Amino acid sequence: MRDGKRKLILAGLAVPIAMLGLSRLSRVSAPPEPSENSAKLVSMTEMPGDSCYMPDRSSSAQASLFDSFAEPAVYAQDTTEITRQPARTIKDTYPIYSSVAVDSVRDEVVLQDTNLFGIKVFSRTENTPSGVEASQPKRVIAGDNTHCEYNNGLYIDQKTGEIYSVAMDTEDNVIVFPPNANGNVAPTRILKTPHRNFASGVDDEKGELFVTIQHPPKVMVYKKDAKNDDPPLRVIEGPKTYLHDTHGLALDLKRRLMFVGTWGNSSDPNVAGSGKYYPPSINVYPIDANGDVAPLRIIQGPKTQLDWAGGMTLDPETGLIYVANDVGGSVLVFNENDNGDVAPSRIIKGPKTGMNHPAGIAIDLKNKELWVSNMGNSSASAFSLTANGDVPPIRTIRSAPVGRQSVKFGKPQAVAFDSKRDLYLVPN
Repeated sequence: MRDGKRKLILAGLAVPIAMLGLSRLSRVSAPPEPSENSAKLVSMTEMPGDSCYMPDRSSSAQASLFDSFAEPAVYAQDTTEITRQPARTIKDTYPIYSSVAVDSVRDEVVLQDTNLFGIKVFSRTENTPSGVEASQPKRVIAGDNTHCEYNNGLYIDQKTGEIYSVAMDTEDNVIVFPPNANGNVAPTRILKTPHRNFASGVDDEKGELFVTIQHPPKVMVYKKDAKNDDPPLRVIEGPKTYLHDTHGLALDLKRRLMFVGTWGNSSDPNVAGSGKYYPPSINVYPIDANGDVAPLRIIQGPKTQLDWAGGMTLDPETGLIYVANDVGGSVLVFNENDNGDVAPSRIIKGPKTGMNHPAGIAIDLKNKELWVSNMGNSSASAFSLTANGDVPPIRTIRSAPVGRQSVKFGKPQAVAFDSKRDLYLVPN
């Protein structure tokens, strides 16, 4: 996507220009006292620390947005100056936590910041006081050398302390860091995967790494120590799999089962107009499934309340599946033998929970805690494994002021200005 496209909107005129990703949104009025027909410029630029900043690998990272264009810029009117500082900027300078993992051996919580492109490590017992703006991490893995961009899918090897992270959308790989990694450090291994990867899981008994791919939907299975362009051991894909926009993943090593969450969006990339939508689901397969295989069971239907579910995890002792239900603002708990349109056995949801677009989830069996990371308010919270209903967390790690709502920019790739209502429209 570094060689993708973006659009510059000039008073309703769309001008395609070569770009990387989008990060900063600003509006500039071009004379100080514009007339009714004066042009207004909305620009989107890359800036370090912005919500969708894509690190510039060149030495001119601070150069003007237009310095790298070979062709002359197009102006709404001849006198428009587009290299000056913006009048205002809309951006998010706080973390957005897409994923969480717990290292119960080293007593640490690891949070994936998909906004500022980094991994933040906290003490497991950290609990941000109400009068403090944010907790400070023990260490941060971030910088160009890390290859962290739009990451998700955290996994921690409890024996070695290695941190696995799925770099989505722009990097298309799984990166592995050593325990105690800190700063702008290179991964010890980089495994290249297909585009649009999302979640990961590991079968330590067989030494296998599982990675979900959103579209075309599939589950890739590699050797756990795979790197570079190593091929997968097997791939679960095809019409019989009933995989549609594949996301979350949970493995039951005791019962040898694999649970895969889907969002329901479906299309053949080679056939125009073939798009369809299926209800979100959790599909169950044998853990050693291969090829175009049908699910053993499918949890799907309005009773499930599944709505853009992100991370998934499983308690091997009880067989319960915990699902971070992003848009639903909840954590859903299912029995692994559930099938069809079934209601969750428990739902954690409500204002007391402090959850806001929960996207990541992890179980700490040693301390009997359930961790949930939130994309909507820069926080992660620990709950009791038996939590149910509108219950407060045991403690919360907060990386933004109390009550702050995330801007929720993901990857905005266009912008338009509604002059009648004085609003910006930003497809996310």
